[in-house]
Amino acid sequence: MKKVAIVTDSNSGITQQEAEKAGIFVLPMPFFIHEELYLEGITLTQEEFYEKLQGDADISTSQPSPGAVTELWDRVLKEYDELVHIPMSSGLSASCESAMALARDYEGRVFVVNNQRISVTQRQSVRDALVLAERGESGAEIKETLEKMKMESSIYITLETLKYLKKGGRITPAAAALGTILNLKPVLQIQGEKLDAFSKARGKAKARKIMLQAMHRDFEERFPEEVAAGAMTLWAAYGGNTEEAQEWLKEIKESFPGMECTMNPLSLSVACHIGPGSLAIACAKKVV
Repeated sequence: MKKVAIVTDSNSGITQQEAEKAGIFVLPMPFFIHEELYLEGITLTQEEFYEKLQGDADISTSQPSPGAVTELWDRVLKEYDELVHIPMSSGLSASCESAMALARDYEGRVFVVNNQRISVTQRQSVRDALVLAERGESGAEIKETLEKMKMESSIYITLETLKYLKKGGRITPAAAALGTILNLKPVLQIQGEKLDAFSKARGKAKARKIMLQAMHRDFEERFPEEVAAGAMTLWAAYGGNTEEAQEWLKEIKESFPGMECTMNPLSLSVACHIGPGSLAIACAKKVV
């Protein structure tokens, strides 16, 4: 049986400490803040990131350099026969396509998974990969299973402010100004490749209700068999606002009684584009 390593990036929200404990490897995502390079979870903490974001620092995301990727892979492959690399969705970053190109030089030892997930749903993919590796599946088999499940997840996000959507050019300054006056809170969704508009609400409380209703609808219409089989996971996520996040987690648990819900911070690559104060609910099919 081949020894298979699991590699992901910090878009999964998995910290270096968590990775070491779980026996996996996490590639830190790079950020440029006032043109200075920072690495998520190594030279940039969640707290530092939000402090700089709220201070209107010039922050941009990037993908890991080819050298950083291959350096990690080379180190891992000294101990393992194969590795499965699970990057963020190819619809949200070019890092997946770049990794696939690099993997061609590894003669079938590196398997890059394009399963269209990010943040907590990407974290679930890593959990699934670990389960499959422990069952003795090869890198190719793990990749195939995860990619078959790629559309079987859902994320809904609401925001505290429209400032960062305006800054990123996703909405016009006029729309942002009007939305702020009317206290409009967009609800965004990720179902597969990219971040899309889903709905909008007058106030965050209403936006939270819309997200809960949307997740119930997904469970009833998209994933009824998976829910019945106990194959769906439920997640809460947040962007820097821990106190509000605890209230949100309680609200989710009350709306989905008897179902376990795990809470984690949103990955910084998502938070960079939507700002602090965001809340999310997500689900993902798991390997059973």
